[in-house]
Amino acid sequence: MNNYGEYLCLIKNNHIALKLNIHTKNYVILNTNYYTMKQIDKIGIAADHAGYDLKKELIDYLTNLGYKVKNFGTDSSESVDYPDFAHPLAEAVENGTCTFGISICGSGNGISMAVNKHPKIRAALSWNEEISKLARLHNDANICSLPARFIDVETAKKIIDTFLSTEFEGGRHERRVKKISLNQ
Repeated sequence: MNNYGEYLCLIKNNHIALKLNIHTKNYVILNTNYYTMKQIDKIGIAADHAGYDLKKELIDYLTNLGYKVKNFGTDSSESVDYPDFAHPLAEAVENGTCTFGISICGSGNGISMAVNKHPKIRAALSWNEEISKLARLHNDANICSLPARFIDVETAKKIIDTFLSTEFEGGRHERRVKKISLNQ
């Protein structure tokens, strides 16, 4: 139960949060009075050609977990320009069509730079679970960027599980996060 990658927080209803083991489907009531978590309505995902194969795997994985997933492309491994897919993803997260986003390119850097041009986006390049957890916990990241050429599918799944199940800590971090965007 201490392995935060093995469990995924899925449900919030009247301040009752459940933690579901994604492998056994067993659940645990976390804290019926104080625990809060963001309702995940839809997850957006976008990739360039280098991230296409990983994106396909993650769409299947997330769909099997019961998430609604909006695919912003690309839909082949032919060479494309990542901003063409990054900007529609960022717009969907900004306007609330998608609760969170996942952006993928070869290094994760280019697509992360593109989505971060949007004022309400806080994308974090995540290559392991700890970085993903801290991005949510301290930075209230709303897009997780993945480096497809540097991580395998199982690592990506763990990173995404952690990203989606970690809540923003707020407190001292909230003041800092509010200062990130130059024009909100």
